[in-house]
Amino acid sequence: MKTLKRLSQIFEAAEEIPFDDSCRIVFMSDCHRGDGGWADDFSRNQNLYFTALNHYYRENYTYIELGDGDELWKNKRLSDVIQTHSNVFWLLSKFYLEGRIYFIYGNHDMVKKDTKFVERNLYRYLNERENRYIPLFENIKIHEGLVLRYKPVNGRIFLVHGHQVDFLNDRLWKVARFLVRNLWRPLESYGINDPTSTAKNYYKKEAVGKKLTEWVVKEKHILIAGHNHRPMFPEVGEPPYFNDGSSVHPRCITAIEIDRGAIVLIKWNVSTKSDGTLYIGREVLAGPRKIKDYF
Repeated sequence: MKTLKRLSQIFEAAEEIPFDDSCRIVFMSDCHRGDGGWADDFSRNQNLYFTALNHYYRENYTYIELGDGDELWKNKRLSDVIQTHSNVFWLLSKFYLEGRIYFIYGNHDMVKKDTKFVERNLYRYLNERENRYIPLFENIKIHEGLVLRYKPVNGRIFLVHGHQVDFLNDRLWKVARFLVRNLWRPLESYGINDPTSTAKNYYKKEAVGKKLTEWVVKEKHILIAGHNHRPMFPEVGEPPYFNDGSSVHPRCITAIEIDRGAIVLIKWNVSTKSDGTLYIGREVLAGPRKIKDYF
């Protein structure tokens, strides 16, 4: 019950963002952007992600990242991640300049809750090739949770990463980070998976989903989360716990979109045309459903 209470405290303290049926919003999480090395899970999907992000930028979506955008357990320096994936950060900065982006931190980028860390590492970055600092997300605020208020019915949607219901990845995150950096990361090169990872452990996935659903039932609010990398899209009448999945699935990335009052779960993957040509396509996995039907 303590974990549910902790979620409620984050919900009550969260900044509120109003929206209506004219708005377009996309939720993505668990990108785990790395340094380009063998342990960078994001690298294999970076083209999918960049294509999707370009689409959302052109179509005037607001981008909300629900935590673990950057892999800062395996990697000590965020600057290495930014340099490696500079094209992604360039595009994200364009969203920011237009007021169309919000970041929530997760367990793997928990250091972003430190405002001094954010100021040093995200306000600007050093372009090593040009040897000068370039503005990135000046004066940005990184959130633990956010609340969307759907104006047509005055209903609220809670946005959070979801690690708060996972004791090891929340209260003991520094211990978990130490184990990942010094034990499980080296062993992964031999094909041994990290048993503490929620994303790679079926039972931990289930436990996280169950606890988040319990909060939804108890508090009677819609919840959109990430963390366990397991996409969730309830039918109307079921507890409204949604999960956007991740950007490090083996062959695709998943996201949740809100478009003119409807919510949908989608994936981006490489598909093949009849002539054998490969292309990156968007596919609906579930929905659309009217948001108002979940309140």
